[in-house]
Order: sequence, then C-alpha cells, then structure tokens
Amino acid sequence: MSLFALIAALLLEQLHPLSSRKYLYGWLSNYVNFFQLHFNAGQHKHGKIAWLIAVLPLLAGVVVLYWLLYHVHPILAWAFNVLVLYLTMGFRQFSHFFTDIHLALRAGKLDVARGLLSRWCGMPSHELNAEEVARVTIEQALIASQRNVFGVIVWFVLFSALGLGGAAGALLYRLGQFLRTHWGDQDKSELGEFGGFARQAFYVLEWLPIRLTAMTFAIVGDFENTVYCWRTQAASWSDSEAGILLASGAGALGVRLGMPIPQGGLLEDRAELGIGDDADADFMQSTIGLVWRSVVFWLILLLLLSLASLLG
Repeated sequence: MSLFALIAALLLEQLHPLSSRKYLYGWLSNYVNFFQLHFNAGQHKHGKIAWLIAVLPLLAGVVVLYWLLYHVHPILAWAFNVLVLYLTMGFRQFSHFFTDIHLALRAGKLDVARGLLSRWCGMPSHELNAEEVARVTIEQALIASQRNVFGVIVWFVLFSALGLGGAAGALLYRLGQFLRTHWGDQDKSELGEFGGFARQAFYVLEWLPIRLTAMTFAIVGDFENTVYCWRTQAASWSDSEAGILLASGAGALGVRLGMPIPQGGLLEDRAELGIGDDADADFMQSTIGLVWRSVVFWLILLLLLSLASLLG
C-alpha cells in the first residue's frame, strides 16, 4: 500500500499542485516558536527537550490516527497516507523556480534568471554569469529534491515497514528539517546552543537518505564518475553530507559544480565538485531527467520488494 500511496501522491501533485503551503508553514512557525520561547535558555539540553516535546507527541498522534482509520477501513488509512505525502513531499515545492530559471537562461534573459535565483535561495545573484547561475541552480535543485522528495520517501517507507504508518515517517523527516532550519541554522548569538540538538537530529535523519540517493544517482547516471566524485570530493564541501549529494549528482551528470562564485565583490571560496563540462541550460534539463529516473527507480524497487513479500 505504501507504493500506491507514493504513486498517488506524486500524481496528485502533478495534476493538482498545492497552490501554497504558506498557511501550513505559518502554523508550523508559530508552533516551533512557542517551544523556542518557553524552553530556550541557550543550552543544548533545553533544545533537546524542546525538540522531543515538539516532535514526539505529533508523531504519536499521527500513528494513533492512522491505526484508528485502518481499523475503520484500510482505504481510509491509505488516503490519510496520501494526504500527508501530498502536504510534505513533492517537486512542485521547488520546480517552478527551477523551470523559470531554465526558461530564462534559454531565452538569454540573464537578469530575470538572476532575480529568480535570488528569490529561491536567498543569496545575491546579480554578479553571477549565465554559467554560474546554471551551476548554483543545479545545486539548489539537487538539495531541494533530496529534502522534498527522496528524504520523505525513505522515512515514509521505513515507518511503513515497521507497521507504524508511513505518514508518521514523512512527518518526522519534514519536522526534523523544519526545526533544523528554524533552530539549528540560526545565529548562536541569538539561540546559543539551543539549536545544537536540532542539527544533530537532522543529521541522523538525513544520513541514510543521502547515501541511498547518491547510490541511486550512480545507478541511473554515470556510475564510475559518481563513485569517483563521491569518494574524492564530497568531504571537501563545507557541509560534508550535502557534499555527498552534490558530488554524486555532479558525477552522475558529468558536470562541474561548486567552485568559487562572486559575492559582494569578492570570490566566495567553494570546493570544485564533479568532472566534465561547465554547467548550462542543457545540464539543467539533464538534472530533471536524473531526478525523475531516480524516483522511478525507487518505485520499481518498491514494487519488486512488494511482490517478493507477497510471494514469500
């Protein structure tokens, strides 16, 4: 049932994309801000307590609701899984930026592409040339696909296999990411060590999905280059976990990512990832193909595992 829930959620998002998640994100922001306000004393242990209290009751509630629905009728539990996946997973959460930047570069509208990239990733992009815009956009797309698609799928499937209902796994991953962004990525001068546990928790949640995604890139892309870039380049990236994803993606595509880019009149030092040609609009199109091939590969693998379980 988890396979069909994933397929249904992906199709639903493609046919009827959720117009905006701002109300959901607004509610979540108020929710986590409540715990930050009442628990933050600048210490790591307070962040740990706040994280556990914010996350575990929600997970327990989702698991209980799933089982109540399942006992009423399995179709209701399946529909609940689809709904949670629809809210937590999907390409449309980032694909409109990627597509618009791609079209702008194709049309030679560099200023438009720069503006879109700035809105997407929140970094000044007016100094970037076309190759640099394409390069950073590919990097953002690989990370966004991991956070919005692959990571959610992994935890959905894991919780489904444990009999806890996949919805709780999808929610756990997205809550972990949300808390990492709101607590773990904040300036220590504001939160002290309060966000330390949020960073650690998301590292644990991300450890397996990133490596599964990197292995999938190797299978559906250039295997030899993917493995080489993963082994030799990933650790040189400022975030070694993101480095695994970006280095393997660059190797699978045969494109060069990373490398210094101008920021505020100076060059921001970034490690070089990948081997091959410079990024351009054609490689952006190839990135879309790589991500979709990876998703299809995972769905086929889940189908085979489901058939093997039934036959067993």
